[in-house]
Formats: sequence, structure tokens, C-alpha cells
Amino acid sequence: QVQLVESGGGLVEPGGSLRLSCAASDLDFNIFTMRWYRQAPGKEREWVAALVSSRNGGYTNYADSVKGRFTISGDNLKKMLYLQMNDLKPEDTAVYYCNARATRDDYWGPGTQVTVSS
Repeated sequence: QVQLVESGGGLVEPGGSLRLSCAASDLDFNIFTMRWYRQAPGKEREWVAALVSSRNGGYTNYADSVKGRFTISGDNLKKMLYLQMNDLKPEDTAVYYCNARATRDDYWGPGTQVTVSS
């Protein structure tokens, strides 16, 4: 049974940094493409970053709004996905979700709150 559990959210001042983690039990990063999404209050969920599965190239992609500030990475041995977030802005405030997707499987974590405020 695949389970995704995010952690590392919290309150941070503008310009600060946070590192989100996603524990992905029973999941192979060689097969699954891993993504981070976020949802701000009153807005639709939006894609943030992707770590493409190794069998499909293993590269990373970012939304324009976070490019150059956020870095996605993964450790297949530890079954952990990370999102390093630097130079955080108030508009980054949202619930951040970890997602794992393969051909017929689509898994989500419950989310972790990130609040950027002074």
C-alpha cells in the first residue's frame, strides 16, 4: 500500500527558506514520476515541480513562478522526496502536496501548510 506523508511546513518570513519532505513508502522512483503541488486559499491546486521517473529520463521541471528558487530532489533508497524552497515570498503561502504518478496509479499525500509572512 503506497503512502505519501509530507512534513517540514511551517511559518517563515519573506526571504527565508524551508525544506519539505515526502516519505513515500513502498514506491519506486524509477517507475513513478514525483511532483509537488500547492493550493492557496481560494485558488485551484497548481503544479510546482516534478522529478521525472528514471525510466523516463530522471530530469526535473519547475513552474515559472518557482524556477530558480525551488529545487526538487529524491532519494530512491530512502524513499524520500524533497522540495528545497529558498527566497520564499508571501505568494508561496499554500498547502503543499506530494504526488506520485505512474501509468495507472496516482497517489497523494495529505499536505503540509507553508505560510510566508512577516
